[in-house]
Amino acid sequence: MTSPRPLFPELARLRWPLIQAPMAGAQDARLALAVGRAGALGSLPAAMLAPEALERELQAMQAAGLPCNVNFFAHRPPDAAQADAAEIRWRQALAPLRAEFGLGENDGPTPASRQPFDAAMAEVLERCPPAVVSFHFGLPDAALLARVRALGCRILASATTLREAQWLQAQGVDAVIAQGLEAGGHRGHFLDTDPDRQSDMLTLVTACAQALEVPVIAAGGIGTAAEVREALAAGARAVQVGTAFLCCDEAMTGPLHRARLLDPQAPTALTNLFSGGLARGLHNRLMAEFGPVSALAPPFPRASAALAPLRAAAERQGRDDFTPLWSGTNRRGCRAVPAAEIVEALTAGLSPAG
Repeated sequence: MTSPRPLFPELARLRWPLIQAPMAGAQDARLALAVGRAGALGSLPAAMLAPEALERELQAMQAAGLPCNVNFFAHRPPDAAQADAAEIRWRQALAPLRAEFGLGENDGPTPASRQPFDAAMAEVLERCPPAVVSFHFGLPDAALLARVRALGCRILASATTLREAQWLQAQGVDAVIAQGLEAGGHRGHFLDTDPDRQSDMLTLVTACAQALEVPVIAAGGIGTAAEVREALAAGARAVQVGTAFLCCDEAMTGPLHRARLLDPQAPTALTNLFSGGLARGLHNRLMAEFGPVSALAPPFPRASAALAPLRAAAERQGRDDFTPLWSGTNRRGCRAVPAAEIVEALTAGLSPAG
């Protein structure tokens, strides 16, 4: 058996070198708590939360005495005028589908927006500092990052290429999350946005482990204990796993999404249709109508607003036509069981740290 070293001294109480990936819209503190109690690092996704909601989630983790990772987006919002024009074109392209479902121009709910890390969120962290803060789509500006660092939080960020990983190391992150092309959900790229410049997880982890001084965390395509051990053998100090937790009891994943995830043969694709940002999910009708990637989709995160009424109407009919079905390429670890069983399965063959 392999005995993992703690990723950081602050996480020495964790038994396993396993981080549950933050999954906005599919989880809250219940999943992070369950993972933490099982000896891995639970994560809270903050990009779709108001500051007050994040504070409640953090207080729940701290009341349980568990360290956690809080994840933020660090994207730059698009130019408003250009995004408004793109959204008009997108609504026009969706008009035949709205008519099919009997929807008017403004029918339906407005989805929660995805916000980048800002001063209001920094204030929440100052009141409830977590052990770890992670960022997707690069890093926030230097002043905001300095506020996080001053709290003693360990700072992680996602990279999809070695160049991005080296840039993150130069900015002083404590570890790099090497996100392979197999990963579900949004690509964390910020310098190399062309997926043709990105690689599978093992290739990226190997390159990063050889070139970087900071620890590397493997993400993407990990669903079994053998794959965890393979990533660690390639040079990762820990792994981050998301898709395997989507069907567990504590996740908030909807029933239509769960049903598709439990089909291990269902194909995935990188698509920009649901948010405007490139993300991996299961094929559905929207991808068939427009192709997985379309120039009609407004820039991230503006594509989702026009889809919200269509998604709601289709889901009322038991259809996932317009639902973002985020998933990695590997769903072998997806099971409808408590999160603790997922942690146990992923860490089989490892000796507890410490």
